[in-house]
Amino acid sequence: LDSARRFARAKTREMHAATQSSRGICPARLAQTRAFRARRAGAVASRARRSVAPSASSKPTLYDVPVSNNGARVRLLLYWKGLERDFRIENPSVLGGLKSEAYLELNPQGKMPLLVVPSPPSVGDGDAPMDAPFMMALPESEVIAQYVLHKYADVGPLLIPEDPDQRALANLITRVHDVYIAPVQGCMYRGPMPVEKRAEDLQTVKKQMDVVERVFADAARTRRPQSQSLKNGNDVHDDGPFVCGSQPCFADAALFPTYVFLERILPRYFGWDDVFAERPRTKKWFHAMCADAGGERVLGEIRAGLDDWHDAGRWETTGVLEAVKDDRFTWKY
Repeated sequence: LDSARRFARAKTREMHAATQSSRGICPARLAQTRAFRARRAGAVASRARRSVAPSASSKPTLYDVPVSNNGARVRLLLYWKGLERDFRIENPSVLGGLKSEAYLELNPQGKMPLLVVPSPPSVGDGDAPMDAPFMMALPESEVIAQYVLHKYADVGPLLIPEDPDQRALANLITRVHDVYIAPVQGCMYRGPMPVEKRAEDLQTVKKQMDVVERVFADAARTRRPQSQSLKNGNDVHDDGPFVCGSQPCFADAALFPTYVFLERILPRYFGWDDVFAERPRTKKWFHAMCADAGGERVLGEIRAGLDDWHDAGRWETTGVLEAVKDDRFTWKY
C-alpha cells in the first residue's frame, strides 16, 4: 500500500511538472520562487517577533504616538495605574510604519494603538523541546483598555465603577464615543474630503457632544438618591466632576483625549466660540480632567502634536480652511 501511494505521488508530481512545462513554466524556477516567498514570509514574521520582544522577559509594548487620541486613552490608564514602567511605548516607525509588512503581521488593519504582549515559552516534558514564545497582538484602544483594566485590576485604582448603574452609563458614554464620534472626527483634520461629507460629519460631532452632555446628566441623577441618603446631607457624589462621580474611570480615559481635539480644533479652524456652550456638565468635567495629573500630561502630549500639525500646514493641505469658506454649509455651532 505504501509503495502504491509513493508511486501515485510520484506520478502526480510528474504530471504537474509536465503541465507547467507545457505552459512555459520551468518547474525548477517555480520551486525556487515558492521557496523564496516562504523564506521571505518567515523573515517578515521573524523580524516582527524580534522587534517587539527580544527576550521572553520583555515588557508589553504599546505602539502609539503622542498625538493619537485613541492611544492616549490607553496611556492615560497606564498613568493612572502607575504602570508606565511596566510597559514599553514605541512609535510604529520602529517597525517601518503602520503599513509595513512587520507591523501588518501584528495588526492587519494597519492602525494604532497596538499592544503586543510577549508570553514566556512553555516548558516541555522531559526531552520535549520548549514551545517558541507567543506574541499576543491586541489592536483597538477599547480592547487594550479592557485588557489593562482586568489584567492589572490589583494595581493602582480600579477605574471601574462598582455601582451597576454608574458602570452601565460609563459603558454607554464610551460606546457613544467609539461608535458615533471617533469614526467621524477626521472631518476636523483629514483630507481631501468632499465638502458635503465634511459638513455632515461635523454636524454629527455636534449632535454627539449633546448626547454626551445628556449622559453626564443621567449619571448625576442616578447618584442623587445615594447622596440624599447620607445622614450629613453631603451631595459630593452628585457633583461629579468625573463621568461616574468623584473619581475617574475608564470612560473618562476614553472621552478626554478626543475632547482635547475638539476643544483645540473647533474654535481655531471652524470658528466655534465655545465648544462647551450649553454643555455645563461637560465643561466642568473637562476642566477637572485638565487639572488631574494624568489628564494634564495627556493634554500636553496631544496639544503639542496638534501644534506640530498646525506648523506643518495640515489644515491647508487637507482642504479644511478652504472648505469652511463655503457658506452653503454650517461650520460654526
